[in-house]
Amino acid sequence: MFSIEVTNLKKSYGSLKAVDGISFTVKQGEVFGLLGPNGAGKTTTIEIMEGLRERDSGDVKILGLDPWKDGYELHKKIGVIPQEFTFFEKTTPKEAIKYYASLFNIKVDSNAILREVLLDEMEMHVFESLSGGQKQKTGLALSLVNSPELLFLDEPTTGLDPNARRAIWEVIRRLKAKGKTIILTTHYLDEAQQLSDRVAIMDHGHIVAMGTTEEIIQQHGSGERLEIHGTQQLADYINANTELQGKYDKTKEVISIPLKKKIDMLAALAAAEQSGMGWGEIQTRQDSLDDVFIKLINEPLDEQGEVEIEQKPNKKGRR
Repeated sequence: MFSIEVTNLKKSYGSLKAVDGISFTVKQGEVFGLLGPNGAGKTTTIEIMEGLRERDSGDVKILGLDPWKDGYELHKKIGVIPQEFTFFEKTTPKEAIKYYASLFNIKVDSNAILREVLLDEMEMHVFESLSGGQKQKTGLALSLVNSPELLFLDEPTTGLDPNARRAIWEVIRRLKAKGKTIILTTHYLDEAQQLSDRVAIMDHGHIVAMGTTEEIIQQHGSGERLEIHGTQQLADYINANTELQGKYDKTKEVISIPLKKKIDMLAALAAAEQSGMGWGEIQTRQDSLDDVFIKLINEPLDEQGEVEIEQKPNKKGRR
């Protein structure tokens, strides 16, 4: 069962195509990460799904409802934390929850909500005295007042220190365990990798990659590689005396060698030793989501909005 269904969504501002024909679905109970650089179209997409902005074309169903036509009904079922959440400075988290409950004309157990977001010890402290992480937890608490089925968390940990970020992560994991569907936008790629079941990477209004982080890394990453700290001369020697094709990074002084087979590592190290040249630290590594993200947003898009993949020339030198 899908909580979100987006089909060929488009939104332009004059000649700028902010969202250019994207499609995706989000399953019930899933944490779905929406990633991309500034200007990629994430905020416009989120605002359309929240019913705050009208789309130009395409079909959008949020919990089975059209977010623009059925906005009033939908807003009773979703929770939202905007970027850089703030609230009345002299209000305590407990008072804030009661105020939000009055807006929805419902009764809630404010203590239970504060416990759910790990903020019960700060219930009587005014908002201006809270730490950055505690203020974000207050935002999370308010987004839960109406017992939403779906949460939109827009950059929930921006500007927080590592401990505060991980505290917010714990709250998000607890919400997922309770079956909440969560849309997470973040600039922290490690955060998306830690929390999301699937992610979509947007760039220039298009989705350029989508799937689990493992699937995206496998599809768009460069695979496992051996890194040897050494010289350009050592890289040339290894390439000349093996079937390997290492690349040399002058800035880092590192030789990077793709490992297609386990024996490739032994061949590279044997060649390095036989060279008689000095070499230093060695390690194997794979691309992270961060590596793939940088690669994808720096590659040109074709006319359909997909990332262009360089084609190898055939034997006649044609592409």
